[in-house]
Amino acid sequence: MTQGSSARKGPKPVPAPERWDLRLYIAGESARSRLAIANLKKICETHIHAGYSIEVIDLVKNPALARGDQIVAVPTLVRKLPQPMRKIIGDLSNEDRVLVGLDLRPRK
Repeated sequence: MTQGSSARKGPKPVPAPERWDLRLYIAGESARSRLAIANLKKICETHIHAGYSIEVIDLVKNPALARGDQIVAVPTLVRKLPQPMRKIIGDLSNEDRVLVGLDLRPRK
């Protein structure tokens, strides 16, 4: 019997979830809030090839909603689905960091 090829194969791709539920917590109509919204939409359109929903929650209008997901800074992105829940703080301009945080790209 011969051994299989010694070439290393990468990890098998994980099937994409059918549904992504994302919440973006912002504070008003600031430039940082607008940037976070635009960056999130771009990332979703480019990298999430399944159904997704984005709920934008303005904590200036609804501050009590911060308690549910324990939000301590804004903007904060919360991935509700697929489980487990993940949080990413910032304007989402570092695409690689966001992709790693959402489990769309492996850590280096």
